[in-house]
Amino acid sequence: MNNGLLSERFDTLSQAIQRIKGYLAYHSPDLSWSVQGINPALRDDDQASREGIPAQDWSPLQHLGQRLQLSQFAQDLLVLCAGVELDSEIAQWCRHHNPQQASVTFGLALAVLPEAQWESFTPTAPLRHWQLIDIGPGHHLVSSPLRINERILHYLTGSQFLDERLRPYVRMVEEVTPEQGALVPSHQALIERGIQAWRSSAQTLPLLQLCGLEAGDKHRIAHEICRHFGLDPCEVDAATLPSTPRELEELSRLWMREAILSHRVLWVNCDRISLDSGDPMGRQQATTLAQLLQRIRTPLMLSTQQPKDLKRDLSDRAIITLEVQSPTLAEQRQLWTHHLQDYGQVLNGQFDSQLDRLMGHFNLSGRAIQWACQQSLGVDPHNLFQTLWQTCRHQARQSTGHLIERIEATADWEDLIVSETAQQVLVDVAAHVRQRLRVYHEWGFAGKTSRGMGISALFAGASGTGKTMAAEILAKELNLDLYRVDLSGVVSKYIGETEKNLRQVFALAEAGGSILLFDEADALFGKRSDVKDSHDRYANMEVSYLLQQMESYRGLSILTTNLKDSIDTAFLRRIRFVVRFSFPDPTQRALIWQRIFPQQTPTQGLNFNRLASLQVSGGNIRNIALNAAFIAADTGDPVQMVHILQAARQEYVKLEKTLTDPEIKGWI
Repeated sequence: MNNGLLSERFDTLSQAIQRIKGYLAYHSPDLSWSVQGINPALRDDDQASREGIPAQDWSPLQHLGQRLQLSQFAQDLLVLCAGVELDSEIAQWCRHHNPQQASVTFGLALAVLPEAQWESFTPTAPLRHWQLIDIGPGHHLVSSPLRINERILHYLTGSQFLDERLRPYVRMVEEVTPEQGALVPSHQALIERGIQAWRSSAQTLPLLQLCGLEAGDKHRIAHEICRHFGLDPCEVDAATLPSTPRELEELSRLWMREAILSHRVLWVNCDRISLDSGDPMGRQQATTLAQLLQRIRTPLMLSTQQPKDLKRDLSDRAIITLEVQSPTLAEQRQLWTHHLQDYGQVLNGQFDSQLDRLMGHFNLSGRAIQWACQQSLGVDPHNLFQTLWQTCRHQARQSTGHLIERIEATADWEDLIVSETAQQVLVDVAAHVRQRLRVYHEWGFAGKTSRGMGISALFAGASGTGKTMAAEILAKELNLDLYRVDLSGVVSKYIGETEKNLRQVFALAEAGGSILLFDEADALFGKRSDVKDSHDRYANMEVSYLLQQMESYRGLSILTTNLKDSIDTAFLRRIRFVVRFSFPDPTQRALIWQRIFPQQTPTQGLNFNRLASLQVSGGNIRNIALNAAFIAADTGDPVQMVHILQAARQEYVKLEKTLTDPEIKGWI
């Protein structure tokens, strides 16, 4: 071999190229090559010798021939094409015998290689099926120039890289580092189950479906299963798969070739698509995914947020579902205690109680717990849990998309003017959220209920009576995030889509125990109607699904309604707290007026008792006060009754109400 193009570690390919040169010399006696010890009738890598070599010791050429079931003629043709790229004498020989193209052709291979087979040139034969060779343009098939595929050429010479045509879709999964810590026992058990499923399979390996909300945990478990078998996972996002059959077929075929060459596993990420969605885009994505899974016969892993029934699409392949849950409470406690062990001795008795409070609200992965503890290194022990709390809040926040909106909670108890009964119920709600872990788990009530342990509340009252403000106050009191859910974006006309959106909403809030506010829930709730058709039946199913999610959610979920009487009593029985926000009476309205202006706002001559004559709710009072402040600021005056009167007239026009003389009598 010329110029040392191949090193000794590739001697099997070198020997094969030398043998091919022997065939060429045999058919071209005028060549002056020095080809020693080559008898064209013999092969130094024939089947007999190959069978005597353990699979782990196969050279790339031997591995390729065995795994892709290449005939000896197909292998020789592949080596001949490789020789054109790697050996200048073979390239020169091709130019001599085919000066117009200076390349290998089918006709040339048929002429010089033994055991020639026309079947090796068909599209379904391994050479073309696996795209081992590329065919250039020509007038006839036998005279068209052939080149070895670049990925295959580099593979034969010992270089591994991902095919360029796969890179738009496939990426290598990041290596798991020791810094990510040890796996919790429940996750280690899933790894062992996955390993056993693949180890005990004699045919096509089962598809492993990893279900769960925490992508990092699923990646970690998948990587450990692959590591056990010496495999490397590569990820493809199911949302980006090509939709045309031709592109999907090429992707599938290229991937199977890649998996065979490189011992790689395809990790199909379905977290961003809905496999059972009723909308047209969801159906298309589900169909595309099913076609991909049917085509690929190499090791497969699937990542989903919820378990999916794939038996219809993969009837000939076993499916093993591994449900990846967050670490159990006992495992979380062990992780927190391990990472904070230096603080435990300092805080003594306060450590356990503070840790219980933290665990009662935040349901974090092992990696998230480790990161939160690392961020708190060096903190004053007495400020440790306050720092951890804020770190966990920020870490639990995720990209909320269009379904939910985070509200910055600024209201205090003194800002809310409601009846004593309503205020006491709100205080009880806060107590339930604070003591959830102790009552359910330490005191054993978790084993006494068949339903979930979520805390749900219904805030009923006219618009502007303080429902949203009460939710803000609870969020600030409990030091938790508050998310308002856009029900108009959640409810969908497509069957299955509403449930998918609701599931996503609760998943986004789960890690941080956030408060979910379903504003104006009348859009989803209503009197349970007689089931006249499938749409009525499905509407009731959507409501039941929401209540089921609220019961299993570990945090507080709040529904607000302007029309409590429109909600079916059967649904009300499944809601723990009902808070009635009545229209404020004159005394309450006077208190609202007294507290509505910030201390920095200049006021003059305001009569709060007379302002209380306005027949409006607290929300309208806020609008009037704010508008009056702008009017006064524009004239350079402090806020006075005349400014409030002007703002009140504008608010009444918006409400389509008439401002009566008794309401404004004696103002000016």
